Amino acid sequence: MTGEDAVVRLVPETRAGATVVTVTGRLGHASYPDLRDGLLKIATDAPDSVIADIGQLSIDEDRLAVVFATIAMRISDWPGVPFALVSSRPEHLAVLKVRTIDRFVAVHPDVATAELERDHPPRRRAVQLLMPSVHASALARQFVTRVCAEWGVPEHSEDALLIATELVENTIRHTLSAPRLRLELRRDVFTVAVGDDDPHPAVRHERVHSSDPGLGLQMVAQIARVWGCSRSWRGGKVVWAVLARRRRPRAAGE
Repeated sequence: MTGEDAVVRLVPETRAGATVVTVTGRLGHASYPDLRDGLLKIATDAPDSVIADIGQLSIDEDRLAVVFATIAMRISDWPGVPFALVSSRPEHLAVLKVRTIDRFVAVHPDVATAELERDHPPRRRAVQLLMPSVHASALARQFVTRVCAEWGVPEHSEDALLIATELVENTIRHTLSAPRLRLELRRDVFTVAVGDDDPHPAVRHERVHSSDPGLGLQMVAQIARVWGCSRSWRGGKVVWAVLARRRRPRAAGE
């Protein structure tokens, strides 16, 4: 079997607070992007953490294991959930140590240990399914306003309203899907995300004329600390934006 014949298989299992992904097959040059993109897709819908069990995975070359550090860094931006590896194979542990990948990703001998020792950062999530209509963006703004008030994060309200409006309107304008608006707050990091069933990636275009509709993803890029478009394991995509930290407004008398 040549490196071009290498294939990986991913089987996700959703558990309470974690998605455990059993990874089997061979990690080679041809299967590297499949493993990377597959785990990133699964992470878009992960509840609180992603645990990849690679105990049955063969790795053709040691340097290919850097894919796990790449995944961890990408997931840390969004959806911001912990990522861990499970393996007790000496050759896996050796390459993860030599390549310093274990500095970026927690490595555990079994799934039970990974579940017990995973990080549990406080997280709040609110989801609103919107109908694909001209009223969707107005309903999205009402939802964002209410959630920001309930969570006590008025410093994020203005930016979240602008970004949610743009992402929802993009979904209505460019797809046939019902937008799924998701707000998340983890360690004071506020995220706005809109999912749809269209697999085509969101593309940032410059607005040439002031009369052109919408402010475009250019506005999202200017406001957000980081933003992106991630494919979902269930199909479709999620366009997300992590808001830059802003100073909380002073209360009267402070």
